[in-house]
Amino acid sequence: MKIRPWLIAFALPYLLATAGCARKNFYAETPVVDPEVYAQLQKSPETIDSVTVKAGAHYKRGFLHRLVWGQHHRPLWDAPVTVPVFDLDTSKGGLTIEKVGGGFQTKSLHLVGSDGFTYALRTLDKDPEKVLPKVWRKTFVLNVLRDQISAINPYAAFVLPPMAEAANIPHSTPQLVYVKPNDTDFGEHADIFSDKVFMIEEKFNDERTAHAMPGNAVDIVGTGKMLSHRFEEDDHFIDQIAFAKARLFDLLVHDWDRHEGQWEWAEYEKNGDHYYRPIPKDRDNAFYRFQDGIIPWLFSRNWGIRKFESFDDEFNDVKALTVNSEFIDNRALAAVTKEQYDSLAVVLQQSITDQVIAQAVQQYPDSVYALVGEKTKRKLISRRNSLREAAAEFYSIMAKEVLVVGTDEEDLFDVKRLNDEETEVTVRRESDEKIVYHRIIKNADTKQITLHGLAEDDIFEISGNVKRGIKVVIVGGRGEDEIKDTSSVKRGGKKTWVYDTKRGTELEAGPETKDKRTKDVRVHAFDREGY
Repeated sequence: MKIRPWLIAFALPYLLATAGCARKNFYAETPVVDPEVYAQLQKSPETIDSVTVKAGAHYKRGFLHRLVWGQHHRPLWDAPVTVPVFDLDTSKGGLTIEKVGGGFQTKSLHLVGSDGFTYALRTLDKDPEKVLPKVWRKTFVLNVLRDQISAINPYAAFVLPPMAEAANIPHSTPQLVYVKPNDTDFGEHADIFSDKVFMIEEKFNDERTAHAMPGNAVDIVGTGKMLSHRFEEDDHFIDQIAFAKARLFDLLVHDWDRHEGQWEWAEYEKNGDHYYRPIPKDRDNAFYRFQDGIIPWLFSRNWGIRKFESFDDEFNDVKALTVNSEFIDNRALAAVTKEQYDSLAVVLQQSITDQVIAQAVQQYPDSVYALVGEKTKRKLISRRNSLREAAAEFYSIMAKEVLVVGTDEEDLFDVKRLNDEETEVTVRRESDEKIVYHRIIKNADTKQITLHGLAEDDIFEISGNVKRGIKVVIVGGRGEDEIKDTSSVKRGGKKTWVYDTKRGTELEAGPETKDKRTKDVRVHAFDREGY
């Protein structure tokens, strides 16, 4: 959308006129379309097994509002969709409530089937009120945030499973349901979950569902627990190739919100080591459409909230799709090379065929398919065809600064400046000298390599004589570390920077060494959890 100055001047009076207090009745009274059916649901709900609903009729707006704040996916929210009435006693063979879940915007219930399998019942619509500081919750700012939920495609999550299945990426298979008014089966939660549209999907989050993963998974854990094991013990590893493949799939479907909380991890054991493979979850922001109004267009510029890029035929800004995932990407993709990204992109291109995409978009409800089905298919095919270029750009983003992290046990870091074009990084665990990390990094792609030793007594060796080289930052961590730098880089200033405490650190400096040691133990700080 091309925004001209006269459009902004035209929109400002409307923006000021709409400012004020938060609307008390922002949401529709009920999603049920037919008043007679709604009345019957309140009197004798057992006689109705399906209803026609509009997931978000409250997002429908006039021309001027859409010009200023965007069309987004308002027509999809307002589309009539027929869904089954949810019944706890019969759905999935009978379900019981385990606990209430959900984040700042979504209400959810954790449910357990008679066979012990776990499920999540999650609201299709969202309420961002808790995202705001309390002082703003009664102002027009809440109106704006609620209205901008319309940028979400409420039915995108139903399209993704056939493509994920074809690509051999773990996934849930959500189903649309409607919870009738004041359903007594919900007990104390009846009021919160009454008269709403939900999706119910498998919840892969503990050992009860590990058997549903391919192979012989022994457990499923969250990102926090996975990273805790990865950093504390030297026999726990992330399957970085599997994660890279999943992240390229995220790019394909334009899911920009892939932070560390959006993943579970299937744990496998092999020869005494533990490996973690990613399980994506919460596909709320795939096919996002935001930049089609004057105000959203302004706020989503690169100098603004860059991550709010719109789903399009092209990968307009791959960087925008990495903003929220930077923490986990840096920790779980440090070993992946450009060639591996390219190979994974080819695999996805070959597995997600035109036929698979056509089948996927057919998962839209009929009324939604009529609005965006063919358009979604065209965009997915176009993006799939250019996925190798997007993968190359993603690699370029990830390669700028490479983060290599050891463990709380003893590790051996070996960096060799091979030549003016390449730097080799190898990490071995001290217990058996098994190589746990190895990569030859292209100097042209990378500005800095950061090595974190974490705890215990680690050894760092930097060697090689070159004309040009990458800056290597060593953060020794807790323990009595040994650091030896015999490298030489003729151009560009000192290229080996050492951060550690002076006490307990043995440093054999060379011509490239910049000694940044200090008495302050905070020099060891490393963010393990991202919170």
